[in-house]
Amino acid sequence: MKTPSIHPNWDVVPENITDGFSLEITARDVDSLRAVADRLPSDTPIAVTYLPGEDQAARIFATRTVRELGFEPMPHFSARRIGSFAEFDTYLRSAVDEAGVRRCFVVAGDPAESGGPFHDSSALIATGAFERAGITAIGVGGHPDGHPNMTEAQCFAVLATKCTDIENRGMAPLIVTQFGFDAQPFLAWLSALRARGIEAPVRIGVPGPAGIKTLMRFAARCGVTASASVLTKYGISITRLIGTAGPDKLVDALAGKLGAEHGRVRLHFYPFGGLAKTVEWIAGYRRPI
Repeated sequence: MKTPSIHPNWDVVPENITDGFSLEITARDVDSLRAVADRLPSDTPIAVTYLPGEDQAARIFATRTVRELGFEPMPHFSARRIGSFAEFDTYLRSAVDEAGVRRCFVVAGDPAESGGPFHDSSALIATGAFERAGITAIGVGGHPDGHPNMTEAQCFAVLATKCTDIENRGMAPLIVTQFGFDAQPFLAWLSALRARGIEAPVRIGVPGPAGIKTLMRFAARCGVTASASVLTKYGISITRLIGTAGPDKLVDALAGKLGAEHGRVRLHFYPFGGLAKTVEWIAGYRRPI
């Protein structure tokens, strides 16, 4: 079955590693996004997270702002944080009607127990609500650093099932990974992904420039490997956790080793140190693949 394209340039080999990048924001980042909008390429994909403490109206406002500024919004749907089907459907319909949303990202969410009828992202996909609303692409999570509740084999099996289900529903699957500090796990995971016949395009999660303590805090929260050897590769010394760190070494390594065997790959930036710093870093970085 031929599925719709999620981006017109996915089948074009990028000249530089940062070409076609995407960003992630929270509902609180609207003003920051406006401030950097003139430095971003038009149609840049921008994900809007689904965080506790941010209400639906704030998320819709942020999603609508992304569209109004000329970018491509991709709102998140956190399955276990959604209290009812009506809440899910209202949020989805509002995103489509008010922001012209065409792509969404689904995740189980952090809570161990669901607060409503959806235990995981597959349950959201299975409702059929996305294709009925006209959504053309669904993003799902990838875990190169492993998953706390599943083996590697289970992770790949679940991911394959999700991608197949999305395609069978007439939409395009997209995989967005958790962020990391070391290129090697990303590359090994991509090779294993493709060896299993999963050909969906992948966005590799890259942390934007941020304070070292901030990066460590997010790593601990997200279950990202941050051993001394990994941090040294990234340019961080665990004996001196002051100052800031950028993703130069990580992105350099990806640019030097990504190949055709890894399939369609782009970068997805998590601006832990703020949008302005991340956009400035991207604008100043050029490295051919």
